[in-house]
Amino acid sequence: MKKILILNGPNLNLQGRRNPQVYGTERFDALMERLRVLHPGTEFSYFQSNVEGELIDALQRAEESCDGVVLNAGGYTHTSVALRDAVEAVRLPVVEVHLSQIAAREEFRRVSLLAPVAAGSIAGFGMLSYELGVEALLRLGEEER
Repeated sequence: MKKILILNGPNLNLQGRRNPQVYGTERFDALMERLRVLHPGTEFSYFQSNVEGELIDALQRAEESCDGVVLNAGGYTHTSVALRDAVEAVRLPVVEVHLSQIAAREEFRRVSLLAPVAAGSIAGFGMLSYELGVEALLRLGEEER
């Protein structure tokens, strides 16, 4: 696997300043730089939107240009049937990630509509969740060869 999209949903543009006690203080530009250093043979792209349809469009475009997606759908994880259907429809692995441990949070955050159709889910490790998601995609890519 050589091309991975990091795809973030609503409010993740506020990372580093929104509820730092829950989500941490690191920003995504630092994560992207670290991913490029850790995986120099992999091309990373990044997209964030607060708009459900834009996330679906980005996921569908990724099918043509990427080998896998690390997706943090934010609040849409728990509400978006349309995003779930898009994850199910694309022919590439999608790893669901979350900064916080959603299973230990409010009741409404404990159910992921995406988990049943994602290649896997990683939650509760802060920005490390993304690194683990990338590692999972890269290993999946190796198994397919």
